[in-house]
Amino acid sequence: MVMTKQRHIFYLFFLLLTGFQTNAQTQKAPAYPLLTHDPYFSVWSFTDNLNDATTRHWTGADQSLTGYIKVDGHIYRFLGKEAARYQPVLPSSEERNYRVKYTEKDPGLGWSERDFKDNSWKTGTAPFGDNNTLARTEWKSDDLWVRRSFDLDDMPPGEVYLKIKHDDNIEVYLNGAAVYSCNCWNEKYLYIPIKDASLLKKGKNIITAHIKNTAGGQFLDFGLVYESRFNNADPAEKAVQKNVELKATQTVYTFDCGPVALKVAFVSPLLLNDLDLLARPVSYITFATTSKDGMAHAVEILLNTSTDLAVNTPGQEVQATKLSAGGLSLLKAGTLAQPVLQKKGDNLRIDWGYLYVAAPTAKNTYQYIAESEGASLKVLKSTDKFSPLLDQKGKQLCLNTLFDLGRTKSNAAMVMIGYDDLYSIQYFGQNLRPWWNRDGKNTIEQQLEQANKEYTSVLDKCAAVDKKIYTDAFNAGGTEYARLCEMAYRQSIAAHKLVQSPEGTLLFLSKENFSNGSINTVDITYPSAPLYLTYNPELLKGMMNGIFYYSESGKWTKPFAAHDLGTYPLANGQTYGEDMPVEEGGNMLCLTAAIARVEGNARYAEKHWSTLSTWVDYLVKDGFDPANQLCTDDFAGHLARNANLSIKAIMGIESYAQLARMLGKNDLYAKYHGIATGMVPRWMQLAADGDHYGLVFEKKGTWSQKYNLIWDKVLRFNIFPKTVYQKEIAYYLKKQNKYGLPLDSRKTYTKSDWILWTATLASNINDFKALVKPVYTYATETPTRVPLSDWHETTNGRQVGFQARSVVGGYFMKVLDKKLNK
Repeated sequence: MVMTKQRHIFYLFFLLLTGFQTNAQTQKAPAYPLLTHDPYFSVWSFTDNLNDATTRHWTGADQSLTGYIKVDGHIYRFLGKEAARYQPVLPSSEERNYRVKYTEKDPGLGWSERDFKDNSWKTGTAPFGDNNTLARTEWKSDDLWVRRSFDLDDMPPGEVYLKIKHDDNIEVYLNGAAVYSCNCWNEKYLYIPIKDASLLKKGKNIITAHIKNTAGGQFLDFGLVYESRFNNADPAEKAVQKNVELKATQTVYTFDCGPVALKVAFVSPLLLNDLDLLARPVSYITFATTSKDGMAHAVEILLNTSTDLAVNTPGQEVQATKLSAGGLSLLKAGTLAQPVLQKKGDNLRIDWGYLYVAAPTAKNTYQYIAESEGASLKVLKSTDKFSPLLDQKGKQLCLNTLFDLGRTKSNAAMVMIGYDDLYSIQYFGQNLRPWWNRDGKNTIEQQLEQANKEYTSVLDKCAAVDKKIYTDAFNAGGTEYARLCEMAYRQSIAAHKLVQSPEGTLLFLSKENFSNGSINTVDITYPSAPLYLTYNPELLKGMMNGIFYYSESGKWTKPFAAHDLGTYPLANGQTYGEDMPVEEGGNMLCLTAAIARVEGNARYAEKHWSTLSTWVDYLVKDGFDPANQLCTDDFAGHLARNANLSIKAIMGIESYAQLARMLGKNDLYAKYHGIATGMVPRWMQLAADGDHYGLVFEKKGTWSQKYNLIWDKVLRFNIFPKTVYQKEIAYYLKKQNKYGLPLDSRKTYTKSDWILWTATLASNINDFKALVKPVYTYATETPTRVPLSDWHETTNGRQVGFQARSVVGGYFMKVLDKKLNK
């Protein structure tokens, strides 16, 4: 059915005002997903109120979206806050190349003073470092001393900051006075306030630094900047947030804006049963207004999207353009440099490809480019219309969409934000396009046009998925469990990128967000799996296909699975420094068996039978009583005789046995089933410690979560006595803290994904809920406001490490159990 524009807007208005009322209540989360598609295109609100702070990339870097509504001439801000803007006083290498004096030999006393004689020092171009792709001057020694002289004609008009990126320990002086010292390293530019403004002088100045390498990489770049914020003589009033709802595919806010109520929905249609829609890099932002007093009011809405969504750092120059296509008005922006797939690592944003802001062409819709937030707001404040810029170069530009909704009692509008990354992944030397353009015959403009045409049907599908995700989780584990699953859904999916391999297979590649930046890590796939096993096992295969290829192509020759395929977005082979032999082989075998159980056949296993056979024989040989090695909880360090890792080996061997049985290989089934079942009583004997089982074999007074045991229950292996589950659950219930069950007896921190697996071992719903409740308390009370961290402290609810990772897909283990074992 073709909808007229009028019916289209009416449908939007009706859906926003009525469709989201089911179970409406303010929901708490550590952070709220707004635009979530992949590890690079991912914007969040880190505060409970949408207009309390700047919106950010999941890494915490500012990626500003700001929204204003003008009601009867009065302006309210409902979205975001102006991002910090810095103007150079003394440029870093991000702005332009600069030369300094340097030495790698101790210069003695007085080296940081302005009048120190540095004639014998070398001259080099910054930045300095050991990576030739990043550094202009090589530095590989232990110490580096740097002196940078500069003249200042006029004093900066705002507060001055030291802008610095360094690896490792450093001390910095301005005109001989210490301004920064840290025994640390950082992957991004820090902005350190110069507290004593009198240190900076008109005329000659000098900034000096001593940096010491302690381990790993080496890097130094620095400059001085001042903060330049828009000084609004008539500042917008903050809209009053009344409610926020966080569903599986959308986050919905309501506000009071004087006499008008405003509802804003951020919709990212990540539908696991529709890969083309899931891969389409387009989110909707919808607005609906209604009069609170029954009177008509003049209403305008302004959305400003910063070009910071298309850069790694704010200092990168961009070009923005206004254009149109297929009934859409478009704003497009991207870096001038376009370094496609030239960076890899963890704390990075994309700086290639193009950001798009699109709105249906209409008389009441205006798009324009502005150089600053102040220039953006001038248009909203003006009674006159304007001549928009069609093309602009600069930094931190503003892409603006203005809807003049007229004098009305109710109205609605919609804007789309998309990202064309051109090439997404490098896979064993070959650059791969995104899934939606895997044949190279599509364009982002076509994707945006399709998203606009399918808008109403997509929102219907999202509403259906939202209902199903909540209902499935509620039926499995109750309200608090369902809320956790809603928090986890978009985060898990958006930590992956969907592409097609050169061989034509689906690849759904994860990024280890804020753990080490690896791509397609097996022990990230393993905890993430329940969400995908439940709703689309093809995506789990997409997490495993690359690992199988790595072994079967001969590129990986060890008798167990690799840890990863590289460092995101370069999947050219393992870059993690150490193998996890039992961990990764066991993971791949368990997940292959889980796919077979969900699909009711073992065809996927049959395709990779030779590889699985190699891996299972390694587990038989070395898995039961593991040597001193890492497991997926590598942050806890090496551990020999790990009882939980031993369970993984047993589960992996039994997985192989069950796959053999499904394939009619009865001799192999008998052999490996016998091996696995024979290991169980030995395990129980070696791990026994009275009322529970220990962390390691034959070491009393220790304990750990035995989350790997879950496959015995969920896949109905039933090779462990149920008394093992029961004894462990009873013990865990006595070990909980306010914010969860510790991972093991070594520390009080935990992994929330493993708690949800462990809780699923419970034989009754009350015990399950008792283990889940502290995790929900953590998620709604944690003082660490970042996208859901899976590694937190159980005593105070603070993040220990990791954030925005895909492993929260593991929260769906109870849903998977209910699906398979009704």
